[in-house]
Amino acid sequence: MTEPAVTPPPGCPAHAGATPLYGPRFQTDPAQLYRELRAQHGPVAPVELAGGVPAWLVIGYRELQLVTGQPQLFGRDSARWHAWDTLPADWPLKPMMAPVPSILYAEGEEHVRRSRAVTDALAAVDPYELRKHAEEIADRLIDGFAGRGEADLVAEYAHRMPLLVLCRVLGLDEDQAPELIAALLTMLDGGPDAPAGAQRLLELMLALVREKTGHPGADVASRMLEHPAGLTEDEVMRDLRVLLIAGHQPTSYWISNALRLMLTDERFAASLAGGRRSISQALNEALWEDTPTQIFAGRWAVRDTHLGGQRIAEGDMLLLGFAGANSDPSVRQPDGRPAEGNRAHMSYSYGEHGCPFPAQESAEVIATTAIEVLLDRLPDLRLAVAEHALVWRPSAWVRGLMALPVSFTPGHAA
Repeated sequence: MTEPAVTPPPGCPAHAGATPLYGPRFQTDPAQLYRELRAQHGPVAPVELAGGVPAWLVIGYRELQLVTGQPQLFGRDSARWHAWDTLPADWPLKPMMAPVPSILYAEGEEHVRRSRAVTDALAAVDPYELRKHAEEIADRLIDGFAGRGEADLVAEYAHRMPLLVLCRVLGLDEDQAPELIAALLTMLDGGPDAPAGAQRLLELMLALVREKTGHPGADVASRMLEHPAGLTEDEVMRDLRVLLIAGHQPTSYWISNALRLMLTDERFAASLAGGRRSISQALNEALWEDTPTQIFAGRWAVRDTHLGGQRIAEGDMLLLGFAGANSDPSVRQPDGRPAEGNRAHMSYSYGEHGCPFPAQESAEVIATTAIEVLLDRLPDLRLAVAEHALVWRPSAWVRGLMALPVSFTPGHAA
């Protein structure tokens, strides 16, 4: 079925000739597509979303810093978008961008208030306890497939491990993990069922808030409800959904992307027991080369301005091209690689809406622990298919594998 086209409002990028942010090219070779966009348009490129909806994709490193660091020019509130009245009612990407009252879209003092509650609640997570929980969950998941000698490290490990850890941190019941994963993927894939996935996540978060209101515990949900910022139950519900999505998806694909790198790149694949580059190096390189969140929506122009040689009109949508900015030649070595140990990637965004440090720290603890425990338990881990047979998710937003089949010598439960 052909999706209904949207007439571009005045000032938006020209509809004709804009690069579509859907289709197989993002699945097969997004890096080449970013190179072509940069060569043709420079650091800010006209693109179109599903249904012919126009936007700007910011793929310049400096330009992305400008967009994320100047809220007076580029606001986070999606209500600024001038295209809302022209969108089909069933537009599949609406759940990702709808102007709902959450920390994701709050601006100014309201963002400061909500951000303080979230940051303080996350900062109270004990990193040693977090690592202990992560080790226990990693061992339990590996016990489930260690005796088989084969596994899919996406479905059976990387997707499940961070979410189970987050369930403990946020105060959720681990038994809800399968339903949470299904709702998350449905929402983020942007298909016809995306609104239902988004609504189901809200329902699960509302149930959590109601439970913790009557029975608080040592968890993020309880700390947010008790915070001096005075968040309402509705505010906590919506901000918990943001935390769940932001904590699970990027961490999950960070783990599987780093494992793919270690299993396929000769610089890392000398052996699992020795001669292998450190896990931290592989995790850092995965953020540069295959950052889990390729593109994020986004920012909206507060007034007419210019960026990267393009005229941006008030109300235009700007998509944050994290993967494109990470591949900007201005932040690469002459051979095209990031400098050894360079952690100045854009994978956590930038500015006041960037990922708060406590969240970054927790994600790194979870990802590092996941890979350390896996390699310790299964030291002869190897890819079970040819590298070219690995399939990436068909999404411009997320860079992650559909599956990562591996084989190994069957072992016993820990």
